[in-house]
Amino acid sequence: MNILDKTMNRRTFMAAAGALAAGIAFGPQRVLGAGPAPIRKPIPSTGELLPAIGMGTSRTFDAWGQPETTRQLTEVLRVFFDNGGTLIDSSPMYGNAEAVVGDLVKRIGKKGDYFAATKVWTDGRQAGIEQMEQSMERMGVEVMDLMQIHNLRDWRTHLPVLRQWKQEGKIRYVGITTSHGRFHSALERIMADEPLDFVQFSYNIEDRTAEERLLPLAADRGIATLINRPYQRGSLFYRVKDTPLPEWSAGFDCESWGQFFLKFILSHPAVTCVIPATSKVDHMKDNMGAGFGRLPDPDMREKMARYFQTL
Repeated sequence: MNILDKTMNRRTFMAAAGALAAGIAFGPQRVLGAGPAPIRKPIPSTGELLPAIGMGTSRTFDAWGQPETTRQLTEVLRVFFDNGGTLIDSSPMYGNAEAVVGDLVKRIGKKGDYFAATKVWTDGRQAGIEQMEQSMERMGVEVMDLMQIHNLRDWRTHLPVLRQWKQEGKIRYVGITTSHGRFHSALERIMADEPLDFVQFSYNIEDRTAEERLLPLAADRGIATLINRPYQRGSLFYRVKDTPLPEWSAGFDCESWGQFFLKFILSHPAVTCVIPATSKVDHMKDNMGAGFGRLPDPDMREKMARYFQTL
């Protein structure tokens, strides 16, 4: 059978999702020495456990030279780390975000908890090498945990370089990304043909296209998934405005609509890590709260989706 024709059957999905809901993906660590353990999921290529809530930086960390914003982002980052977060995803496309992240991580002294992820976003081999070297300097790392090819740009040129850098120990994991549905077919072909550690794409309770092909293929190929746009650029909150959270959401330890949306994503067994972006401390606290407690099982996920569709 061609790998593009494979799908995750319900029995496999039920078993994996049931394990997550039961807490098997939880690690033994305790946040701040007292709280419950955060949900962690394995990176398939190595088995390394990764906290299920990461952080994106698009539109939020491009704030160089703004003292008040810098203070606010410092606290955002502190809340992220204090609640078990490690993976921070950035890109040269995001203005000064890489440099701001690197500076603030150094400033608060959390380097040991820092899983640095960024992207190459240019054309040409040498230009890509120079950009990646600059990104590593900006983010304050000698070894980049995850280097991704941004939106498939010149991927045939960059992918051999990323593989070489991985062999040389300059990067730990290789990935490729898209945030546009029109690139899904091309990404699917790359996932089927090329060995990858990570892929990144959009997926949320409103846009479930990735469930059809990309998530099952990632599971079949043993590729970790980073999920961007979990709130559909904020539009999901407009759908639920003035609507109370359903009482039954307490059954999977959900305290807000933000956690409702994130836990829906996290409960898919092929999802490794979700990377919401925010520059607000209270939003970061809420985001991180989704990375604790129980997750919905497959039947509850469908109930969540049906309820959202009625709004």
